[in-house]
Amino acid sequence: MPTVAVLIGRNHYRRMLSAQTLDKLSSFARVVEHTGGEPATHADLLALLPDADACLTSWGVAQLDAEVLAAAPRLRMMAHMGSSVKRFISQGVWDRGMRVTSAAPALAEDVAITALGLIITGMKHIWPLGLHVRDGGWRESAYFPSRELRNKTVGIVGASRVGRHLIRFLQPFHVHILLFDPYITAEQAAALEVEKVEIDDLLRRADILTLHAPSTNETRHMLDATRLALLRDDALIINTARGDLFDEAALIAELAKGRFFAYLDVTDPEPPASDSPLRCLPNVVVVPHIAGCIEDCTHLGDMAVEELRRFFARESALYPLTPEILAHMS
Repeated sequence: MPTVAVLIGRNHYRRMLSAQTLDKLSSFARVVEHTGGEPATHADLLALLPDADACLTSWGVAQLDAEVLAAAPRLRMMAHMGSSVKRFISQGVWDRGMRVTSAAPALAEDVAITALGLIITGMKHIWPLGLHVRDGGWRESAYFPSRELRNKTVGIVGASRVGRHLIRFLQPFHVHILLFDPYITAEQAAALEVEKVEIDDLLRRADILTLHAPSTNETRHMLDATRLALLRDDALIINTARGDLFDEAALIAELAKGRFFAYLDVTDPEPPASDSPLRCLPNVVVVPHIAGCIEDCTHLGDMAVEELRRFFARESALYPLTPEILAHMS
C-alpha cells in the first residue's frame, strides 16, 4: 500500500478534509499525518516525506525545494488543495517527472459565486445606502436610485475557470457580456455566448468590470492610469483575482475622483498599508481575500483525494498541472 503524507496541520482538518474523505484516503493508502497545528514547515517536510509516495498539501505548506526532494526519494505525486501551486514547488518536481494536481476547478466556482454576489450588491448600492440609512438618511443619497443587472454590459477580463463560471451564472440576468482574453478565439467566445473584444473597448463599454485573470508578467498593472481613465462614470469594479492587475496608485487616484465604485477582495500589497486610502475612500470596499472558500473547503479535499486515488490506480488526472499551464497562472 502506498504512503501519503497529509501536510496541512491538524487545525485545518475540519475545513479541508471530511471524515468520509479521510476514510476514502485510508482505503487505498497508508496515511502519515503532520501532527502540528499549522501547515508543515521545511523541517517538518524533511521529517515526514522520506517514506512518502505522495503528499497532500494546501495553503501555507513549505515548498518542495531541492533539499526536501533529496530527502524524499519515493515522492512521485503532489495533490494540492488550493489553486495555484507555483509557490509550493520547485524545478526539481518537474525534473523528477512528478504528477502535480490542483483543486483549482473546485475553488473557482466559489470565487465566481462571490463575484456574482458583489456585482448584485454593487449595482444595488447596498453598502453606501446601508451606511446612509444607518446615519439617519433614507433615499436622499447620491447612490439612489440603485440599479439592476438587466440590460447592463458586463466586462469580464480573463476566461479562466472563474470567468467561465461567472459567465454561466450571469446568463439568467439578461446582460450583455464582453470578454477580453488573448488566449481564446472569437469562435470560442461565441460558444460561451459572449462578445470577444480588446481590453480598451471593454473598458469604454462596460457598466461592470470584473477581473478573473492571473498575475503574470503580461497582466501586471494592465489596468494603469490610461486604461482606468477609459472607464465610464458610475462604473462598478470587482476584483476577486489578483491585486497587481491594477496599478494601485493609479486606481486610488481615479477612485479619489469619485467616478466609480470598487469592491476589492485582493490588493497589492496585501493587506493594504494601514494608511492606504483604500481603507477610507467612501467609494471602495476592501475585504480580506475571502472570495474563495473559507469555512468549508472540504470539496477541495474531495477533489485532491480523488486525484491521489486516480494516480495510484494508474488513471489519468482530473486536473494535471504542467510547467506550461503554470506559466499562465498566478
